[in-house]
Amino acid sequence: MPVKIRLQRHGKKGKPFYWIVAADARAKRDGKFLEKLGIYNPNTNPATIELKLDNTVTWLQNGAQPTDTAKAILSYKGVLLKHHLLGGLRKGALTEEQVEEKFTAWMTEKEQSVADKVGGLDKIKAEARAAALKAEKEVNDKRAQAAAEAALPEAPEVVEGAIEVTEAAEAPVSALDAAVEEAKGDAAAPSEAK
Repeated sequence: MPVKIRLQRHGKKGKPFYWIVAADARAKRDGKFLEKLGIYNPNTNPATIELKLDNTVTWLQNGAQPTDTAKAILSYKGVLLKHHLLGGLRKGALTEEQVEEKFTAWMTEKEQSVADKVGGLDKIKAEARAAALKAEKEVNDKRAQAAAEAALPEAPEVVEGAIEVTEAAEAPVSALDAAVEEAKGDAAAPSEAK
């Protein structure tokens, strides 16, 4: 029975995610499978890949053939490297310690590159957010300036009318002040007479 490691489509229309499965080559794409090895979600950035490493390596050692897309995913996660290193172990070219050392060194390097990519994406998002806020602030400043300019021509007319009103209002105030001064003078005069 020829076994393939391939993707099985799930999810809704336009938002697929995939199971990575070991299945009989004659089975339908989304049909019966022998073992679920992991998941692949291309909708996230970077794509989410969860894989049972040891089970996948076991299937490869037993002769399962990955499809092109599955092969790319397995290579990305280091399954093909581990399979290759274990082949060297079987031939006597490497020891178990060397295999584990090489594989862990590769995995740490790979994790670092993925972390750098995620950090770069976060930095790009932060820059885009800052640029959007800056553009929004500029638009708001322009709107405020336009509103101030629209209100400015009306203000001198009101100020001119207010000046006329205050000049007219000053005369009664002056007359009132004069009357108050006069009353003070009259009140001061009788006290001097005594």
